[in-house]
Amino acid sequence: MPLSELDRNLIERCLKKEPGAWNDFVDRYLGLIYHVIHHVAHSRSRILNPADMEDIAAETLLAIVDDDYDILRRYKGISSLPTYLTVIVRRICVREIIRRQRQAELGHAQAHRETITDLSGEAEAIATAEEVERILDGLPEREAEVVRLYHLKFMNYRQIGKQLGIAENSVGPILAKARRRMRNAAHRDKVG
Repeated sequence: MPLSELDRNLIERCLKKEPGAWNDFVDRYLGLIYHVIHHVAHSRSRILNPADMEDIAAETLLAIVDDDYDILRRYKGISSLPTYLTVIVRRICVREIIRRQRQAELGHAQAHRETITDLSGEAEAIATAEEVERILDGLPEREAEVVRLYHLKFMNYRQIGKQLGIAENSVGPILAKARRRMRNAAHRDKVG
């Protein structure tokens, strides 16, 4: 379905920053944004509370206005605007769900670390952090960097590949190899 005249005018008004244009855009597409967020969460078996849904919707709206409406400027009109926005919202939502999941997982690790600190003093937590760094230092440089970018900087495979100048499809195997090496090193430390 091609771009409708209504959407064409709405995009032009937003890009010209006409008064009320952004409010009209939000009024027209906020329902679609929430629908896509709900659908993505459901398809990934994630339950989002209303605050999480609002946060992701806000992230989406910010992404649309970011860099002087760059997302709208890149729209070529090949598909309908709702279809284009659905793809944008889906990408942002998936990224946010993954980021939140990783933060929750790290939150458990942080809570565990705090428990260890409470039980045995700060030296234990520092030793644990030093142990992790020592294990990472024992990895080949590229593998250690992939682990840091993925687990500590929350980058996806595409971002890691771009930053390190490697193919996106080689990031997963590098990460898997690094994890095996880290497990083996941790096992040797326990045995030794």
